[in-house]
Amino acid sequence: MTFDTVIVVDWASGKASGPTPKKDAIWIGVASSTSVEPPLYLRSRVEAEAWLIARLIAERAKGHRVLASFDFPFAYPTGFARALSGSDDPFGVWEWLAVRIKDDENGENNRFDVAAEVNEFFGGTGPFWGNPLKRDIAGLRRNKSEYSLHGLPEKRQCEQDEKGLFTCWQLAGAGAVGAQVLMGLPVLHRLRERFGKELAVWPFEAADAPIVLAEIWPSLLGPVVKEAEKSGEIRDAAQVRLLSKALASMPAIELAGMMDLTSPIEGAILGAGHSDELQRASLHLAPPKLSNDCFALPVGVDWTPVDEALGMLRARLKPVVPTITVSVQSAVNKILAKDVIAQRSNPPLPNTAVDGYGFASKSLSGEGPFELPLVKGRAAAGLRFDGRVPNGFAIRILTGAALPDGVDTVILQEDVRSDGLRIAFNGPVKAGSNTRRAGEDVGAGETVLRAGRRMTPADAALLSAVGVSQVSIYAPLRVGVLSTGDELVETGQPAQDGQIYDANRPMLLAQLRDWGFEAVDLGRARDDRATLGAMLDAGAAQCDAIITSGGASAGDEDHMSALLEETGSLALWRIALKPGRPLALGMWNTVPVFGLPGNPVAALVCTLVFARPALNILSGAGWSEPQCFLLPAAFEKRKRAGRREFLRARVRDGHVEVFKSEGSGRISGLSWAEGLVELPDGAALIEHGTPVRYLPFGLF
Repeated sequence: MTFDTVIVVDWASGKASGPTPKKDAIWIGVASSTSVEPPLYLRSRVEAEAWLIARLIAERAKGHRVLASFDFPFAYPTGFARALSGSDDPFGVWEWLAVRIKDDENGENNRFDVAAEVNEFFGGTGPFWGNPLKRDIAGLRRNKSEYSLHGLPEKRQCEQDEKGLFTCWQLAGAGAVGAQVLMGLPVLHRLRERFGKELAVWPFEAADAPIVLAEIWPSLLGPVVKEAEKSGEIRDAAQVRLLSKALASMPAIELAGMMDLTSPIEGAILGAGHSDELQRASLHLAPPKLSNDCFALPVGVDWTPVDEALGMLRARLKPVVPTITVSVQSAVNKILAKDVIAQRSNPPLPNTAVDGYGFASKSLSGEGPFELPLVKGRAAAGLRFDGRVPNGFAIRILTGAALPDGVDTVILQEDVRSDGLRIAFNGPVKAGSNTRRAGEDVGAGETVLRAGRRMTPADAALLSAVGVSQVSIYAPLRVGVLSTGDELVETGQPAQDGQIYDANRPMLLAQLRDWGFEAVDLGRARDDRATLGAMLDAGAAQCDAIITSGGASAGDEDHMSALLEETGSLALWRIALKPGRPLALGMWNTVPVFGLPGNPVAALVCTLVFARPALNILSGAGWSEPQCFLLPAAFEKRKRAGRREFLRARVRDGHVEVFKSEGSGRISGLSWAEGLVELPDGAALIEHGTPVRYLPFGLF
């Protein structure tokens, strides 16, 4: 069950809600498997219906399948349809209401009068109740007293197990959904007539049409929505954004399971009983696929120089995470998906940089001294002077205040004497002194930040200053870390002879978090192919990329390479690198896998040199190269040609010293080091004082 586009509508039954976005209004969320649109605020049902028709036409023109869901019941409890229209067919109720409900562009409607008309079928005492209007309506009780359901259930069967759902018979009061049903079903009836056989209504009809309508309940995402509210997002907007995202990213088999239901006359709530799955899906979208052969080596290539390997990664990888729109505050440490354009200049108007007095520089000539009369009033930040300062006059002005008309220069108050009526000061005076030009920092329409940048707190200040409140970012890249090998045991557990504690996984998880990725601990796998395959399945279901350590070569117990070989995606890169060399790259269920060597030093070096820039591309941040410094060596080494070498190193007294041993198992050297020395592919003779390339860990 797949849909190209998911639309979620949070409906409203009252009057038009005005031009300013607010809660308890109509909000629409739209998402696909790779992107989430900003929530759309619509002021009236007439406007929303027109938008829905236009959007559905546009989606069909692209050949897209669409799931459009609405937050009100599609049917009433058993017995109501037959009593009203003589048939259990819920569409008969839709048509009955569509004929009678009146609605205009201002949201003025007759829903309470229509409810009273329905009640007349039942003797005028129910089942509808709730009249908040100033006028009485015959047959419609103001509250629940003295009304009767006339044998109808208070709730539908699908509502029995969901806490917080209100009865559709209640038309007024907190949480009332009855009025939304009366105002929503006529719109659905017209959509059904408009699109004919291209549209199906689930669960009354099979969900195999190009357009499928379904009933939804946003509160299924309650905890996730509450977190969004904490960042200042309007609840209704957060609900449609997150719910459309969840449904769009739901695995096809899971969505099909949710929709494996047809023809209940009371309807059904899509996702009921699956709130946990929806909440997980709302936090993570299915990534775009990489090709299964993206890591394939050219024919005849065996040993691969480091630069060629990096070049292939750079050319073949692309972002695999979707874009989402969030507030500027929520975007800090996230990666921008689009360039950000200043909506307003900073500063927006010419202003003063100091406390003092402002005047027109052309009113002065010569060296001074000068004396100017003061106009009444003052200019302060947020309090603009209303009027013009005449030539030959001055005005009291405070830091940050917009320059009043007639003022282009400010003199410091420390350089002035004043009796409250006049000021006196010495010259010379430079035109424009102590002022800032409008747009001096950033002009409206300028690109202030580029896509691929990881947002900083300072960036949040800049964007806020130029009127940007929301930005498009890439969802955080989720990277799983899996250790392999029978010899591994968890730190803190008893270790037998021949076993070692797993050092790689804690190291790699910490490194990923330090780089700003979402690190996912996938545990450690025994040297058993079935177990490893199952753990890779679990990892691929929740991660955008996977890093493994161990089993990356071609030996009998190198099951990671063997499993990737079975998928047809294995590329066993023999890198001309020390430490490192074997690097198993491949795809598992469309998720890229980086198989690192098992030795801790080699695992970290390969992570820094290869995984870091590759993950940057996958996350949307673009290619990255570490900053390096040429510094004199405090060591001696004769290097043979053939492989690029990386030595654990640190800087002391302006010179680079290296760890005493180059052994890949010497983990103490990683803790001792603060960076790496990179030695070239060719032969080299390093003596004390020879300039070498030093790469600090923190700049990878």
